[in-house]
Amino acid sequence: MKPIAPEVWLRLASERPIGDALQARLAAPEITQRIVAALDSEGKRHLLVRLRVSEATPDDRLSRGIGVTTRNLAMPDHGDGRYLDITCHDDAGHDAFNLIGGEIAAQLDAGPHNAPRVVAQVLAKWRRFWGQALRPILPRDQQSGLFAEIWFLSRWLAPQVGPPEAVHRWRGPFGARHDFESPLLSVEVKASTATRGVVHYINGLEQLVPPEHGALHFFSMRLHEEGGAANTLSILVAECRALLETHAEAAIAFDNALAEAGYSPMHESDYDRIHLRIVGEALYRVEDNFPRITPAVFKDGVPSGI
Repeated sequence: MKPIAPEVWLRLASERPIGDALQARLAAPEITQRIVAALDSEGKRHLLVRLRVSEATPDDRLSRGIGVTTRNLAMPDHGDGRYLDITCHDDAGHDAFNLIGGEIAAQLDAGPHNAPRVVAQVLAKWRRFWGQALRPILPRDQQSGLFAEIWFLSRWLAPQVGPPEAVHRWRGPFGARHDFESPLLSVEVKASTATRGVVHYINGLEQLVPPEHGALHFFSMRLHEEGGAANTLSILVAECRALLETHAEAAIAFDNALAEAGYSPMHESDYDRIHLRIVGEALYRVEDNFPRITPAVFKDGVPSGI
């Protein structure tokens, strides 16, 4: 995903418009002709998407720092007509606004997509992260761990209980003892990128203790980083969002969980560089013969320092 180049806005800023006029130029001409970047007399940044006759005219006032309205505009160099006007109201969000514009441009270029739907989907993805302080990129081990959790959610759990319920059970990012929890079953998810054998690290003695009511399962995933592998963390996130496209509340809950896990779309180009091949995956029931260390192992109590 290529963001809108900062130079686009610098060129527009060289001549500030007056009144209701807009200073405009193509936002990403090398990608699509449908998006125009514009500055108004107050210096606010706009991305204008030309609407076709058949396309609806939705408004979006729910996204923090961004407004979406439909306007009839006279644009001598770009064509008169209806435009979807995406306005950035927060100067601190300019970098994110450029990424949003780049993602919209890429999706419009990929095929004959409905522009209002594309804009709505992209803004829904970014809504949870807008206005937050930029988080650092997740370390490699956290990336693989998050990948395994989302893989289990989308490939194992969602086909059994449905995507909304699968998202509802995903509690690991919020500090729960187990990554997935429900009244009768909890699941702990671990990923290993070890090149020899499978090594999993357990966070605390309580992590492999079953819930008070119900059973505990352990999902083990083995991953290898390979340049020719098909999977990346950001691709998997996008696939899960597509799975939730018709489930608005679950989609918001999914993005909330991603944010709690430290994931930000700002780093998706970095996550796309790490390709993962799935070497193996297995689900185990945690019973008495399952290899684990729990407080019950220490008959005289847990030693200090453990």
